[in-house]
Amino acid sequence: MLENLETLVTLSKTGTMMETATVLKVSQSAVSKRIAALERYYDRALIERHGRRVVLTHHGTKLVEKVTPLISELRDVFLTDNALRKGKIILGVSEAILCSWGPRLFAEVRGQMPEVEFEFHAQRSPVVLDRLRSGEYMVGICTGTSDAESDLQSEVIRREPMVILPSGLAALDYRIGDPLDVITIESRSGAWQSIEDDMRRLHLNRSASLESFFAVAQMALAGFGHGLVPAGVAKTLGVASRDWIDLTQAGLARPVRFVARKSMFSQPLVQSFYLAVSERAASV
Repeated sequence: MLENLETLVTLSKTGTMMETATVLKVSQSAVSKRIAALERYYDRALIERHGRRVVLTHHGTKLVEKVTPLISELRDVFLTDNALRKGKIILGVSEAILCSWGPRLFAEVRGQMPEVEFEFHAQRSPVVLDRLRSGEYMVGICTGTSDAESDLQSEVIRREPMVILPSGLAALDYRIGDPLDVITIESRSGAWQSIEDDMRRLHLNRSASLESFFAVAQMALAGFGHGLVPAGVAKTLGVASRDWIDLTQAGLARPVRFVARKSMFSQPLVQSFYLAVSERAASV
């Protein structure tokens, strides 16, 4: 029954049988059978199909609202009783971080905590937060603000400078504060919320957006426009600091946060991990 309920909750987030099957690593047929079993059990239609998309019925929505907190608590218990007992930390990390300076940070932390086993998952920051809430991850390292996250404990461990990559790395006659069109991250990302106001203050206009900072950087390097990206992304792609415009002194940086459910944050192993990460994050 539990896996059927988990399937319905996942379907409510993804909106398609295919995406749900991908997330749960099962076949679409298995997803359909699980939903059908729930509908038989509750004697109610729980979903409606609209082409390839699936929406919940009124009964399906009520069921998801009721069982989601329960499923999260059960997962939390599982993590606490099993992963923590084994000295294991399951963490979701923003893709841009895990593709740039993150591995160096985690390698240093592993050197300090060799007895701990780490399981890494690369996701966009909003997905990391969703999976923390659902109990799938124990810890998240992600970007963005924490204004609307009263259910999670969040601590800023560093502020990563944002830089401008001139189009094609050609010389750019630009003074910080002058109006400039840039390509940068799209609105659904965690980072966008944290840099939007400062971009407006510095008269940086988002002329185009992409789903990945690495894609933004590559488009800028290819000459499709100026790119606004984290310094770690530029360094990972081999761009010399002399070729970018550093906005650190102008106060434009994306906050990197250590996030966990409050009950998980209080666990001694997670506390030790947090201290080790926060001590090294600023210098990586």
